[in-house]
Amino acid sequence: MEKIFVNRDACDGCNNCVNMCASIHSAPRIKIIEHDSAYYSLVCQHCENAPCVKICPTNAMTTDGVKTEDCIGCGLCSIICPFGAITIAESVAEKCDLCADREEGPACIKACTKRAISVIDPAKIKIKNQEKYLAKLAGEYDVGSTSGRGFVHFVTSAARARLALDE
Repeated sequence: MEKIFVNRDACDGCNNCVNMCASIHSAPRIKIIEHDSAYYSLVCQHCENAPCVKICPTNAMTTDGVKTEDCIGCGLCSIICPFGAITIAESVAEKCDLCADREEGPACIKACTKRAISVIDPAKIKIKNQEKYLAKLAGEYDVGSTSGRGFVHFVTSAARARLALDE
């Protein structure tokens, strides 16, 4: 499942994303919070085992968004969300759905002048990180030059034992 990612090093807290989101929806579905001189986003993480979906008494809440016609605005989803990403506006729950109804994609991305917001797929990032880790374990790494790949040879305890036996 794709998610909104805000690069805290690039974000300057201008709130263009929040304002754009609020202008399209009845309430902003993203919040930017300053903490220790850095800006962090509060936005739906589209949890696999979402507590908001489990607690919703009318099944209006889904991992992808909210069925507004079924929502009674009780606020249980907002209370249980561990990210604080759900708000209640006009007696209806609001959470990020990645602007599923917009062909152009999420409005917050278009509004960000610093290009600090993007849509990421954590599963793809996980696979990429695993591949990097396995390459590192195999003794390969990218040297960052045009010459290609470099090699680092690790001598494991089993290899040391073989070397000792060979001597």
